[in-house]
Amino acid sequence: MIVCSCNVLSDGAIKACLKDGGECPRSVREVYSCLGCSPKCGRCANTIRAIMEEAFAAAVACPPGCDCCAASIGIEAMAE
Repeated sequence: MIVCSCNVLSDGAIKACLKDGGECPRSVREVYSCLGCSPKCGRCANTIRAIMEEAFAAAVACPPGCDCCAASIGIEAMAE
């Protein structure tokens, strides 16, 4: 899906630049820099930030069967 029409950035391209380590972008501006472009109108910033938050949450998610967090015992599913 195209997230930024000004720079024609897809969600896949954004996710691909979110890698582990010190080079991983920590801001929307850093994502643009990683992808070799710069922000234009800014309408996509919230969507890029949401993709980043989702990717970072998935990276630190507990493995199946872990009892250390509410997500692993289905509390999120019960709230829906």
